[in-house]
Amino acid sequence: MTSTSRNSSRPAAEARARKNGAVTIRARSLDRLYSWGWHHRQMAIEAWQRFFTTPMANGMTVLMIAIALALPAALQLGLANFQRAVAGWEGQPQLSVFLHKRASEAAVQTFADKLRLDPSVAEVTYISPQQALTEFQHSSKLGDALASMEINPLPAVLLLLPRNNDRDNLVALAERVNSTALVDSVVVDIAWVQRLAQLTTLGQRLSIGLAMLLALGVLLVVVNSIRLHIENRREEILVAKLVGATDAFVRRPFLYTGFCYGLFGGLLAWLLITVAITLLSGPVRGLASLYDSGFTLQGPDLGDLLSLGAGAGLLGLLGAWLAVARHISAIQPR
Repeated sequence: MTSTSRNSSRPAAEARARKNGAVTIRARSLDRLYSWGWHHRQMAIEAWQRFFTTPMANGMTVLMIAIALALPAALQLGLANFQRAVAGWEGQPQLSVFLHKRASEAAVQTFADKLRLDPSVAEVTYISPQQALTEFQHSSKLGDALASMEINPLPAVLLLLPRNNDRDNLVALAERVNSTALVDSVVVDIAWVQRLAQLTTLGQRLSIGLAMLLALGVLLVVVNSIRLHIENRREEILVAKLVGATDAFVRRPFLYTGFCYGLFGGLLAWLLITVAITLLSGPVRGLASLYDSGFTLQGPDLGDLLSLGAGAGLLGLLGAWLAVARHISAIQPR
């Protein structure tokens, strides 16, 4: 009976041991995770404190990063304001419809009323042959010569203002109007639309190219700064590796330092752009008022602040990673 009880109690003891062992492994994993998080927090605090121990040197680095980031961001913001200004400009493309000289006044008015009902036409302006002749006399300064003519050579004109300024829609509307028997020819004023589209595309590509070039410059600035930090703490790194510290353990403070460089550079870039917009808002508003426009410059908002700060922080983190990947692995105790 004693042997039987011993045999029956052995599986229970093994089960309790396995249970206790599982709890022990789980506790060690949690401790490892807590230690990892605690070290990250300590390294972030240390990087923050070290950043402000040398404010002059770090401030110059941050200023360089801020200027490099502010240039493409300001160009992109300027393009956005330019598109807003053009969108509110009254000089929209129009179609000049020249009618046959034999067309009667009643037929022309009926045709104009029909065009006003067209959903793709926003406005129709009728210019009679006499009005066209009068405007030509004033603009050409040939009033006396034209007044001596017995027959008015100018036809009636309809000026069409389309609802959609897209080039394909303008061409389609011109072809549809030109197929009418009363119409002699149609002139589409889309040259400035094409120029504007090309200028906008050119500005966007210049902005992207400049942003990529200056982002590379930011990476080089951060890489060089982190390399100097690594050299200044070379003895500390050697001692840490002698006691068993891994490369991941050693590089964490430098990664947080690079992130601080980028973050503060992005925030300062946003501040520089905001100050520049504030200084330019008054003159731009005064210039717009001379053209009877209520246009005002739109500065960077909170979304721009977050995107610029986050993007710059990631650039700083990437630059720090490149620096530590090359230099820390080369520092080995002998």
